[in-house]
Amino acid sequence: MPLDAPTLNSLGLPKPPSETRVVVAMSGGVDSSVVAAMLAEEGYDVVGVTLQLYDHGAALAKKGACCAGIDIHDARRVAEQMGFPHYVLDYENIFRDAVIDEFAESYLGGATPVPCIRCNERVKFKDLLETAKDLDADCMATGHYIQRMVGDQGAELHSAADANRDQSYFLFSTTPEQLDYLRVPLGHLKSKAETRELAAKYGLSVADKPDSQDICFVPDGNYASVIEKLRPGAAEPGEIVHADGRVLGEHRGVIHYTIGQRRGLGIGGLTEPLYVVKLDVDNKQVIVGPKEMLATRKVPVREINWLGDAPFTSREEWHLSVKVRSTRPPREAIVRPISETEAEVELVVAEEGVSPGQACVFYDPDSSRIFGGGWIWRGY
Repeated sequence: MPLDAPTLNSLGLPKPPSETRVVVAMSGGVDSSVVAAMLAEEGYDVVGVTLQLYDHGAALAKKGACCAGIDIHDARRVAEQMGFPHYVLDYENIFRDAVIDEFAESYLGGATPVPCIRCNERVKFKDLLETAKDLDADCMATGHYIQRMVGDQGAELHSAADANRDQSYFLFSTTPEQLDYLRVPLGHLKSKAETRELAAKYGLSVADKPDSQDICFVPDGNYASVIEKLRPGAAEPGEIVHADGRVLGEHRGVIHYTIGQRRGLGIGGLTEPLYVVKLDVDNKQVIVGPKEMLATRKVPVREINWLGDAPFTSREEWHLSVKVRSTRPPREAIVRPISETEAEVELVVAEEGVSPGQACVFYDPDSSRIFGGGWIWRGY
């Protein structure tokens, strides 16, 4: 007679919460604090870990950026209140090598990078996850708004129940092995208000703390000034050139411009509105043209992380929905594999401002599942 299957706890593991160690990645914000408090109240063996990602000495008074000094303090205070250990790990060198340096090089190359994705991929879900395993944790939990569901072939990545909070665009590079180990307890909540209600229920001091808005090492949103500090001399002036070859003016450095930009070009007096359509870093030129030049249907994608059940190259084409920017809804597309990590994405309806350096994330048009994604590049 077969034995009864073991009872699973709320994290899907076959043992009591008191015997289940969970490392919670704590940024000091309300989301990860609620996750830690919730699991501690349920009786799990919680260990809080906060990463010091950059020199927070200069950022103690800056709000709206995660993992600055005040955030480390807030995370520690939550751990003390809920009675679980908390550690701060110095990841400054790892973060600079894995995230900041590439951000600078990518930006200097005329791309529009998304460092938060690289941070999740190369730091939080790589080094921190390995640290969690070194601490003998059964899993690692985060405050991200995504859902992890278990399908026929293992853990799957799904969009958050609250579309306004969904962070799947920033987590497309999470591998199947990482998904097996990760837990995201907030993904099923219907709104951020529910998270704050939970924070108030647990009496957390961060219950009313504002959400972080900017990249943590660019707390004022001024990318160009950060690049100039990292790469002195990068803001060299050059020509603003119309797509037809006419020189229209001078710019103050390619790093101050992005694809699709219209305002702040300093080339008034023209009969048609012009937009940045290309950044020619080698020739120090900002190329401008009419809005229709921004529209594109063919998007070359590489470094693909595929999360489908069947191999990526098992079909000549996949009919999916894709996001080419975090702020845009998924749009209908045909994804044609070139290799296991490269593809050409054809958008059914042309999109404006598709920019190298952004992610192209694959969504199932018939469900909440994410099939991974890759990085947009120039295609040469």
